[in-house]
Amino acid sequence: MPNFFTDNQDLEFQFSRLDLQTTVSILEDDYKQSEVFDTAPQDFQEAMDYYHAALELMGDLSGNYFEPRSTANDLEGANLVDGKVVYPKGTLESIAKLAESELMGVLLPREFGGGNIPATIYTMMVEMLSQADASLMTLFGYQDVGEAIAKFGTKEQGDHFLQKYCKGEHIGAMVLTEPHAGSDLQNAKLKAYQDESGQWYLRGTKCFISNGNGDVLLILARSEPNTSNIFGLSMFACHGGDKIKVGRIEHKMGLHASPTCELHFEDAPAELIGKRKMGLIQVLHTLNHARFSVAAQALGIAEEAYREAYAWSQERMAFGELIYNKPAVGNLLVDMRVNIESSRSLLYNTVQNLDLKNKLEEKIEHQKANKIFDKELAKQLAVVTKLLDMQSPMVKYHITEMANKVCFDALQVHGGAGYTKEGKIERLCRDVRITNIYEGTSQVQVIGAVKGVQQDLLGEYFAEILERSYDDDIMSSVQLLRTMRDLYQEYKSLLSECDDKAANSVAAKELVDLYCATHIGCLLVLEATDNQRKKHILKRFVTKASANAQKGLENIKIGTYTDLGNQDEICILN
Repeated sequence: MPNFFTDNQDLEFQFSRLDLQTTVSILEDDYKQSEVFDTAPQDFQEAMDYYHAALELMGDLSGNYFEPRSTANDLEGANLVDGKVVYPKGTLESIAKLAESELMGVLLPREFGGGNIPATIYTMMVEMLSQADASLMTLFGYQDVGEAIAKFGTKEQGDHFLQKYCKGEHIGAMVLTEPHAGSDLQNAKLKAYQDESGQWYLRGTKCFISNGNGDVLLILARSEPNTSNIFGLSMFACHGGDKIKVGRIEHKMGLHASPTCELHFEDAPAELIGKRKMGLIQVLHTLNHARFSVAAQALGIAEEAYREAYAWSQERMAFGELIYNKPAVGNLLVDMRVNIESSRSLLYNTVQNLDLKNKLEEKIEHQKANKIFDKELAKQLAVVTKLLDMQSPMVKYHITEMANKVCFDALQVHGGAGYTKEGKIERLCRDVRITNIYEGTSQVQVIGAVKGVQQDLLGEYFAEILERSYDDDIMSSVQLLRTMRDLYQEYKSLLSECDDKAANSVAAKELVDLYCATHIGCLLVLEATDNQRKKHILKRFVTKASANAQKGLENIKIGTYTDLGNQDEICILN
């Protein structure tokens, strides 16, 4: 009986290293919630025991219930029948099982019927569920929509929108993209207007909306007439209904059981969530959650692809021996495993900052209501927020790109068998491809991360880790990481000396790659001091990262990207 939590020693290892004491203390109101809710923990250890049990439950469901239905769900797909979206039979069964297990609102506050768990634990759940069925993740993984309503909305709005959400009776969707405004959200034009009584209505079209047929929609709309900037946008919520038509379901490459809809708002009644004109700022909060969720989705898909490749390599014979024993195949497997585990280290280290930021904000808001101002708390929040603004896009970029490579390498291990629909590798390759596109493409994520990278926000942390002494088998990797820090300074100097803005914009990717690899390397150094096996992960990761850093520097030195001025001559077709 597979369990995607207890069978994954690395995921359990990451759970054992979580530092959530401050977050959980604030989340549980210094454990005073136990006086109101029977399900609330009375101390930190009880909370961690509950989180572990919840992860075991999700691991069990993922391995034994969701995964066996995933292939049939993909083949059946979601369909539009008489204007209504029809989910695959297995998907409906899985949603019902999630609801029965009280997991559909696990991220949301208890006052609305939720489980009140940290985003870090929720992200682990997303990884496991995505390993089982990546399409199902998009139904489970939009709990951040409910989280945003709980955070920015009123108590009455929470009761109105979230009670059935937490019971699994309603599914959520984040409604952002428009036909001419994808990642460029500030150009959203969906119209929001009020009647004489103050009731808000929405009119216009949104496209590429995952679960756009959902029951609780969180929408970015232009509330201020004759504006074109970010302060003309507000956030709204509404229930799906007759005033919101599903125009079509996109015929996608992957995630067939997850409907991606075009929506037409025909004067649909809606409620303003939070402050007027602050919609994009509020959406960016939600996108922080979404980026980590998509990174976890990609990681889960990659984990399953690796396991399929590993199992195949142990069975497939070629030229008289298992292909597992072929160095070329073994090298692929080693890289895949190292990249997955190193990415997992990055994900669960950084998503803890999301939890900390959210809970510090809540604590400060509570203090303000009681006319208390804690300067140290405000300073801590400012530091964490600035760090997260860099880490959120960097993590999404790195992990989704990694997962795409792992899946296609897993297909390569399978050879021709991987290209057929008889196994699951073909589906995993289709499903993973969207992860480095939706919720912001990799190129947009690099742009989002590069400012913080150039400011060297993790510089003091890197220095603190790399100045320590370690065992000889760790020190060799530490020396390479120190060299990478020197390369970082050289990268920055070269970019600052170059007047070619286009070349600098493209070369920024090399700088982000180097910085992200250094961060991961430092995390692995600490893990290797506690776990002998992690020394092997550290050595392979840092050795390859160092080589890639040298390559990136050489690209900048020799001006690889300075020919962008010749784009028209190079790209022209006739």
